Amino acid sequence: MTTLLSPPPAEVQPTSRRVGGGLLDPKLLLTSFPDALRKLDPRIMVRTPVMFVVEIGSVISTVFAVLDPSVFSIVVAVWLGLTVVFANLAEAVAEGRGKAQAETLRRTKTQTVAQRVVGDRTDAGGAVTEEVAATALLPGDLVVVVAGEVIPGDGDVVEGVASVDESAITGESAPVIRESGGDRSAVTGGTRVLSDRIVVQITAKPGESFIDRMIALVEGASRQKTPNEIALNILLASLTIVFLLAVATLQPFAAFAGASQPLIVLVALVVCLIPTTIGALLSAIGIAGMDRLVQRNVLAMSGRAVEAAGDVNTLLLDKTGTITLGNREATEFVPVGDVSPGQLAEAAQLSSLADETPEGRSIVVLAKREYALRAAPVEGATFVPFTAETRMSGVDLADGRVVRKGAASAVLRWVRDHGGSVAAELGSVVDGISAAGGTPLVVASRDGSAPARALGVIHLKDVVKSGMKERFDELRRMGIRTVMITGDNPLTAKAIADEAGVDDFLAEATPEDKMNLIKREQEGGKLVAMTGDGTNDAPALAAADVGVAMNSGTSAAKEAGNMVDLDSNPTKLIEIVEIGKQLLITRGALTTFSIANDVAKYFAIIPAMFVVAYPSLDGLNIMRLHSPESAIVSAVVFNALVIIALIPLALRGVRYTPSSASSMLRRNLLVYGLGGLIVPFIGIKLIDLVVQFIPGLS
Repeated sequence: MTTLLSPPPAEVQPTSRRVGGGLLDPKLLLTSFPDALRKLDPRIMVRTPVMFVVEIGSVISTVFAVLDPSVFSIVVAVWLGLTVVFANLAEAVAEGRGKAQAETLRRTKTQTVAQRVVGDRTDAGGAVTEEVAATALLPGDLVVVVAGEVIPGDGDVVEGVASVDESAITGESAPVIRESGGDRSAVTGGTRVLSDRIVVQITAKPGESFIDRMIALVEGASRQKTPNEIALNILLASLTIVFLLAVATLQPFAAFAGASQPLIVLVALVVCLIPTTIGALLSAIGIAGMDRLVQRNVLAMSGRAVEAAGDVNTLLLDKTGTITLGNREATEFVPVGDVSPGQLAEAAQLSSLADETPEGRSIVVLAKREYALRAAPVEGATFVPFTAETRMSGVDLADGRVVRKGAASAVLRWVRDHGGSVAAELGSVVDGISAAGGTPLVVASRDGSAPARALGVIHLKDVVKSGMKERFDELRRMGIRTVMITGDNPLTAKAIADEAGVDDFLAEATPEDKMNLIKREQEGGKLVAMTGDGTNDAPALAAADVGVAMNSGTSAAKEAGNMVDLDSNPTKLIEIVEIGKQLLITRGALTTFSIANDVAKYFAIIPAMFVVAYPSLDGLNIMRLHSPESAIVSAVVFNALVIIALIPLALRGVRYTPSSASSMLRRNLLVYGLGGLIVPFIGIKLIDLVVQFIPGLS
């Protein structure tokens, strides 16, 4: 729900916590290289079956080079070893970018002293506190934080309201308001109170705070392979086994044909023919996907959530603050019966003098601008605040006059309950404003004991954010159905839905309605994404396949979702879906390239192995490589260098443009399938032109 104190941003703002340097920043490469060497541990390598086979091959080739040294065996052994190091370097660089971000977060963790409340007295004048270390706080403890102090732990504000600097977490310098009793009560340890005083109830155990979890996630320490990633690893492992069996049966055949091959040649053959490229980059692609979210100030609790975002079919979006700007403005006073516009404006202004909402202030401004009515203190008046039960607000004046404004049904009921009647034209005015996408507020008054009467309608207009229609068109081209969720009546909801360009809407939505909608979509085999910030959103966030909780929301919402938007910008859900799709497309594109890449290398190694026994196979030497030795070395060197060449693409991701699945498949096959066939021919030939001048390989 939009509040005056902390309105949602109209559009996504770039984070200031972006890591400097390019994708292959020399400094990052230097700091990542030791990690790449540490990953050579077989206990770590075995988690990546393809590269584990390459590591075994490099060990075998090294032993062979030591026992029977030659320029050929040494060069092959060195480049097979570099292939494993380059693969580890891709993952280390991806993790290194996360570690750089984690270091920024770690600096926010200071040894804070907390003022813990003794007992349960939290009133401003009588709270008794004791000084304790922040690390000693337990869930349920109450702490007092005043201006200038650091909030010692994650929790919810249970008393007071304060301005809080969250730049250490979000990168946004503008302070935010945190207050008790609403959906903006959650506070994060390590942030600083700038004004006033609040009492916070701690919700996190020591070492399990939001910052602790962020550090673990962005460093990759708690990243687990996703189901899709595991499935692809199994496929790659299966292909590797097939090639191992093929090579194992090839040696007896070669011996029979008089072309028996040294062990080091067979190892090179295996390494070049198994899908090493995607095997080397697979983990880096997953880490980089989560990193791209972090760069946009979104924390994904798991890689699976990022993948699910890429497969989302249905997007649930709140109207207020997401599709619309959220601050409805009064644009017109529409009187009914014999009431003049000035009378309606005067009554509307009186009922809004104590209304501090953006809508209430806009009514006062409109009355002043259009009818020169200036707000003045009303002595002896009693202001009646808006409540969810009455659905109206107003003022009781000292002279006995009573004014009310609010939802049409509530105000008309009040009129009838006080002996009044309703003009026939009022219903058509209300329906007309609703049909046009506005919100009608009916104004009524009663003088003393006289019957109440409706004076007219205030037209509140909710403005749709610019560019939303185009973004929804993009989502439609991606095959995603968008559903707007609002508490407005169906007429108003339909008008705004039509203007924004969403596919469907859910009007007068309750938490139960959201849950039922999610279940219906999931029962139809669809994946659902939604945003939320309140405790009442928690069940739906937990049920959705992608639940994006706002950092400004309650702790319950953040615990229920599998992503947290640190900027609290509901519109970012659209970007999250695009990042998820980019991750899946990048993985698919590089898998296609890797398999096509292996096919091209057949024409380098197979002729080189058998050309002695079968001279006619020289016809398959399409690249006209200089010699069998240079052909094998060129293929091995290219196999290693292509991994380095593709690291930037794996980290940045393949460029994503909204289109259908069939269109994306054609593009991938054309660019990465055909490219995977052509690039090795060019690369291996260029390397061969250099290798042929090395003594012992010519």
